[in-house]
Amino acid sequence: MSDKTILRYTSNQRTNHWLVAILFLMAGLSGLALFHPALFWLSNLFGGGPWTRILHPFMGVLMFVLFLGLVFRFWRANYFIANDRLWLRRIDRVMKNEEEGVPPIGKYNPGQKLLFWTLLLCMLVLLFSGLVIWRSYFSEYFGITTIRWAMLLHALAGFVLILSIIVHIYAGIWIKGSVSAMLHGRVSRGWARKHHELWYRQVTQDETRGEAPKRPITKKG
Repeated sequence: MSDKTILRYTSNQRTNHWLVAILFLMAGLSGLALFHPALFWLSNLFGGGPWTRILHPFMGVLMFVLFLGLVFRFWRANYFIANDRLWLRRIDRVMKNEEEGVPPIGKYNPGQKLLFWTLLLCMLVLLFSGLVIWRSYFSEYFGITTIRWAMLLHALAGFVLILSIIVHIYAGIWIKGSVSAMLHGRVSRGWARKHHELWYRQVTQDETRGEAPKRPITKKG
């Protein structure tokens, strides 16, 4: 391990993240193509209207399954703690990069935690509403009123999900080093101390416990 960097994401975690990102892009574009006639030209990316209608639900289900991988990996780190509430009350200082009076936080800041749970909620709504309106397999088991409500919920959840991902991308670019962490897995110790001090303390304490005791220096003779 480099003395100057800290492991933030393993290769498996990064692969999981980028697979979800790719599937989100594909499911999002195909969903927009089916959402409104003005966006139907996007279906050309998937081989036309029929193929878009066929592929979209499968991509959505696969995206949800892979997203569950992220949930199982990171849900503990996204629990809210006492410092998070104070951090949110002082969000104006955070936006101005003012550190005075801003409490230290763990591996994820409260904004990231809110995003995490928002994404999970949207994914669940998209999954269950999508199953209801999946004509090839499930929609025949539901009444027209249920299907219409499911279509509305599906569209709303998709809209919130897209907005949330836009915020996620913007925040990742705004906080320098975040994108690099998800690409390469490591962050500098200074970055960790500045943005996630509680997590930095935990990691460095774990490193200290894991160090082998140094052999004492003895003099001969």
